[in-house]
Amino acid sequence: MDFTRRKFLKANGAVLTLPFLPSLALADGETLSGSGDPSKPSKKLVIMYVPNGLVRRCFFPGEEEADLPGFVGGFNADKTKNERRKKNRPGIYPLELTSTMQPLAEHVDDVTLITGLDRTFKNGQDVHAQGASCYLTSLSPEQAAAAGIKHPNGRSLDQVIGDHVGRTTAFRTLEISCNGFKAGKESIYFDNISWYGPDRIAPSIKDPKKLYDRLFMADGYRQHMMDVTDLVLADAKSLSRKLGSRDRETMGEFMEMIRDVEVRIKKMQEMISEADIEVPKDEVLPRGEYIRLQADLMLLALQMGITNVCTFMVGPERWDASLLYEGVFPNPVQHHNMTHNQKGDGYKELQKIDIFHMQQYAYLLSRMKELKDTDGSTLLDNSIVTYGAGLGDGATHQYYDLPLIVAGKAQNQIKQGRFIQSPSGTLNSNMWLTIANLMGLKLDSFADSTGVISDLWT
Repeated sequence: MDFTRRKFLKANGAVLTLPFLPSLALADGETLSGSGDPSKPSKKLVIMYVPNGLVRRCFFPGEEEADLPGFVGGFNADKTKNERRKKNRPGIYPLELTSTMQPLAEHVDDVTLITGLDRTFKNGQDVHAQGASCYLTSLSPEQAAAAGIKHPNGRSLDQVIGDHVGRTTAFRTLEISCNGFKAGKESIYFDNISWYGPDRIAPSIKDPKKLYDRLFMADGYRQHMMDVTDLVLADAKSLSRKLGSRDRETMGEFMEMIRDVEVRIKKMQEMISEADIEVPKDEVLPRGEYIRLQADLMLLALQMGITNVCTFMVGPERWDASLLYEGVFPNPVQHHNMTHNQKGDGYKELQKIDIFHMQQYAYLLSRMKELKDTDGSTLLDNSIVTYGAGLGDGATHQYYDLPLIVAGKAQNQIKQGRFIQSPSGTLNSNMWLTIANLMGLKLDSFADSTGVISDLWT
């Protein structure tokens, strides 16, 4: 049985990844990169993406009285860079919540705001499409393919991290979207942030019922584990003779997990019942209800160890479609259209959507603080949960001053409750490199990064 066979046990289309076993890896010539403490819960990563930028004057500290932006179209994404950019005073400051960030008041000690982040913009793709599709690659798929650039530059951050932390989970990554429209209004570049590689989309799940089915029913966790149990038991005896003592312990723990699968399934069913989640109907839901339902399903997957890495796209870029923001507007509105009409009181109406999205982020953090991990710590204690956008402002389509909030302690690696002003022009790929390292990867670079943002560490 070769190393590929040792890594993956398959049955009826289901795949279960074995834990990383150094003695087997070394026997096959694979580089040993080290392993984490098996007694600790797995680290989790959630990347939450909001479309069409933010009303920056209401989000960035000190800009409340800034001039309102005019519309800048075409490929002039950085046209206003020199005239509008507010130069940062690099350093770490107390976190004072701006008006848009007020929904995070009860989480002020759990989040850090980072400013000064840019992504290099290059002509050749619509500003909204490039904002979304290159958000986690720091290089658009089209550009990566044209330049012949290989992984990880054309592979999104979540996929790179999933390769490392998803070895023992049913899904290495989980891609979720809250775009409920069945008919496409834009290309996939407007509606996707996760990529296996250049032009290789990692498709997100938009329908809550399909997400429910994938995780817990058809082709999901229960059937997945049941299908591979017999194979694992059959292979365990032959594998154990080739393992070192520490790997035998790891394999023993893995086997115990397999034997305990029915208990875990029962626990999962109880959790679903307690969360009051029923099999969703096939319909487009009001925005808040829809987003929170998708978030609850994601959290169940994280807590049960079905996956450790998730991308969560609150909505697609541009996509001129009317959406119902219940409790905010009496009738459906078009988010993208509103970003181009910020003059007068227009920005105040647009900010209502920003606050609405921030409320959904606050809901996610509240739930993660309530959920317990395997050692009694909270899910948030062991996680990194980012909130950001691929555009600094929807009217100017700027690629500088990208908004970013980071929540979670990543097992006490991050000191929260701060405002970090990075030097203006810091590449957002530096942040992705930082997060990769916090998640346990030993990467020297990612895309066009120039180094890590060390201020984020404790």
